[in-house]
Amino acid sequence: MEDFKYNVMRRLFYLFIIGILLSACEQQDGTVVRMETSLGNIRLRLYDETVCHRENMLKLVREGFYNGMLFHRVIEDFMIQTGDPQSRLARTGALLGDGDTGYTLKAEIVPGYFHKRGALAAAREGNDVNPEKNSSGSQFYIVEGQVFSPEELTALVERINRNRRTALIERLQQEHHAEYMHALLSSRSEAMPNFERKITAEADSLFQTCQLVLTPEQVEAYTTIGGSPHLDGEYTVFGEVIEGLDVVKKISEQPTDANDRPITDVVIERMEVE
Repeated sequence: MEDFKYNVMRRLFYLFIIGILLSACEQQDGTVVRMETSLGNIRLRLYDETVCHRENMLKLVREGFYNGMLFHRVIEDFMIQTGDPQSRLARTGALLGDGDTGYTLKAEIVPGYFHKRGALAAAREGNDVNPEKNSSGSQFYIVEGQVFSPEELTALVERINRNRRTALIERLQQEHHAEYMHALLSSRSEAMPNFERKITAEADSLFQTCQLVLTPEQVEAYTTIGGSPHLDGEYTVFGEVIEGLDVVKKISEQPTDANDRPITDVVIERMEVE
């Protein structure tokens, strides 16, 4: 009888420990941030793998940094963007988007996190001034995107890759401008073809690191729930919407001015860590 009681108590103890461990695992599965906007509430789960972006957002949210800011850039079937501190109390029609924290974050582009509908990602300056793809210290966007047929998605990926390769060639030509001018003015007929072959070979080598190749998971997402695949590999995705996709859609459908700012302000009334 004593052995039976002992075995029962031991089993209950083990179940108790397993319950604690499972609970701990659930708590570590991404921190959740609640965003209350003038058009409804959105809950965001921050990814643990993008540590710097997660910790930066948590710091800003706890400081109340985003409270009172506007969604200053909204494009239907694409995304909604916020995080410009200059948007607080901004006059109607004012051009927004240049405000920031004064620092950037190193890119944390993690394979497996992509721009499906509801993805949370960091805004940044373009490749011409920011080839490292460093993120804005405060500005972020949430993807609305669109649904693609398999044929449309294949054609889009081909177009994206053509554009990326062309952009690489143009960048390399600018970086080697002196060499280009030397080849252009050279009396040797092979000078320019040799230069072009060199640039093409270098671009093809670099292209391997930025070529867009979709995984089956990405294809499934983009042909069912939708998203913005042309951003993949270019911006840091560090979270996703777990509640409030209808609010994201509502914000994305707001009438906007020529600068993509909603004509009627959409305000982040409050953000908090749950």
